[in-house]
Amino acid sequence: MNMRSTVARTPAQALITHRDPMAAPSEAFRVLRTNLQFMGLDKPLKSILVTSASPGEGKSTVVANLAVAFAQTGASVCLVDADLRRPMVAKIFGLDNYTGLTTALVGGAASEGAVRTTEINGLAVVTSGPIPPNPAELLGSGKMERFIRSLEEHYEMVLVDSPPVLAVADAAVLAPKVGGVVMVTRAGKVARQQVVRAKQALEAVKAHVLGAVLDGVQMEGREGYYYYYYYQSHDGERSRSH
Repeated sequence: MNMRSTVARTPAQALITHRDPMAAPSEAFRVLRTNLQFMGLDKPLKSILVTSASPGEGKSTVVANLAVAFAQTGASVCLVDADLRRPMVAKIFGLDNYTGLTTALVGGAASEGAVRTTEINGLAVVTSGPIPPNPAELLGSGKMERFIRSLEEHYEMVLVDSPPVLAVADAAVLAPKVGGVVMVTRAGKVARQQVVRAKQALEAVKAHVLGAVLDGVQMEGREGYYYYYYYQSHDGERSRSH
């Protein structure tokens, strides 16, 4: 796999796992990472899609920090921005977005010029590339599936940032192409019914829903605002970290 060597400047506010590994939110991401690793004991998870029910729930920040948490174990990780409507990965990592997933898919090369290095050891990213007129068609194509399989061959973990489930069809066409799906829900942002509808929509396409992450909770008795993560696996087991 060819990789463009581009060193990123990491925004301090977005990647807390990189900026402050000892902070409580960083520990929460490590707990989430460990939960996902345990879920792949019998059949290793090679790719995970991270989505949400609606826009503005923090999925891009969650998947970027989760990617860093996996890379901190020494694993080779690739983060793919498949949100072709409101891409955020390039902004989070301080990269340009002239080329990326869309140029790789339209150009026909599995990974030519799309995979870029970051300043974080072991972590590569694929930005979205130029926004296309037909995102769902591209993401549902055989080229997209082959692109994911190619990344799985070269990386120990592939994480995919997806558009919200209820907003467009993109997540539904992507979800069956990966090993599992994690849903991000922001406290006070969406109604429980919307989250249930999103989960049902994923299950309808036979996606492997691994669990959910609750973020953006203000914890009592602590100074300032920070993230709190709640994880519930597909079999109902729960864990919390803050």
